[in-house]
Amino acid sequence: MKAESSNESFRIGQRVHSLNDPRRVGTVKYVGDVEGYSGTWIGVDWDQDGDGKHDGSVNGVFYFSGRSQSSASFVRSQNLSRGITLLQALELRYRTTSTKDEEDEMYVLSAKNKRVSIQLLGGDKIQDKLSRFDELTSASLSYLGVSSLGASSDLGSLLPNLKLLDLTGNLISDWEEIGALCEQLPALTTLNLSCNSLSSDVTSLPQLKNIRVLVLNNSGLSWTQVENLRRSLPGIEELHLMGNMISAIAPISSSDDQAFNSLRLLNLDDNCISEWSEVLKLSQLPCLEQLYLNKNKLSRIFHSVNGNESPKQSIDSFPSLHCLLLGANNIGDLASIDALNVFPKLVDIRLSDNPITDPVRGGVPRFVLIARLTKVQVLNGSEVRAREKKDSEIR
Repeated sequence: MKAESSNESFRIGQRVHSLNDPRRVGTVKYVGDVEGYSGTWIGVDWDQDGDGKHDGSVNGVFYFSGRSQSSASFVRSQNLSRGITLLQALELRYRTTSTKDEEDEMYVLSAKNKRVSIQLLGGDKIQDKLSRFDELTSASLSYLGVSSLGASSDLGSLLPNLKLLDLTGNLISDWEEIGALCEQLPALTTLNLSCNSLSSDVTSLPQLKNIRVLVLNNSGLSWTQVENLRRSLPGIEELHLMGNMISAIAPISSSDDQAFNSLRLLNLDDNCISEWSEVLKLSQLPCLEQLYLNKNKLSRIFHSVNGNESPKQSIDSFPSLHCLLLGANNIGDLASIDALNVFPKLVDIRLSDNPITDPVRGGVPRFVLIARLTKVQVLNGSEVRAREKKDSEIR
């Protein structure tokens, strides 16, 4: 990857990576002099705590605000890369022989949040360089420093059959670039943009009619951006939003623009949702079958915004939901467990790592949960057989 020799190449807000380590990714926060040192320095706030040496201040002088005490550092321009184009990354990944470690990391998250390996075409299958890219149906370009599409506008002819593209951990931030990518790849249905720091401006995004699965884990998205995104995703079926510190959900309108009316799976694991009233704002999504809320801050479940159970209000809530994952929250009361019975099709429930399942924290045994959950067929990932169900109810 080519180093940039000119300081003018770097601007505030630009995404960069360390020249010798494309996994060390950060954002330019400062360009200029550093007191006591000669020349021009680039101040970078790295994505991972510990990748830096300070918080943006050196010897008592403040230059910029780092995310933590050890996320920031000053770097010479020749030690940073602005990244490479998508086409360059394809050549790099698929024209050279990959190691076993590289093959191991080529995956996406499936509907069940498990690793699914991606088809790999190594150097032995692409002897004639670019001409064989038309065989690719899946490509993983994770952590290769991809920052743009480049000048090429014929990606569609090079990659006519590409259905799945994993761009995890790259330098992409511009939604306009993402929109252009999807428009140029007509077969693309699954796109993973996890661990890219995405711009808050989603207004320029065109209609991405072919995208069915979009993975945006750890990308700094707020629900406001998700709201802007939904208008461009009329056919979206799976949306993964893990690790984005989302705490509030704007009400979703389903009447005027058919927002998320095809959405079957919504993954909100590892966020900051503490109020069940926020979750209820998703209750009218007609096709939502799986909702992942593991590792949030939920403490109770109820059926109406004011917390009072109302059969009339809940009768149409979550009409298609059959899988609800609530592991590692703060749920501790049996009333919340009983509230799950109102969901008409809910049969797969995860409650592990909550106070209600921990005897030390006043929780109850598995058989109590099974006896109270009238429709449960899978509890905490384990099938509830008819015999266990009957014995639990007797006990």
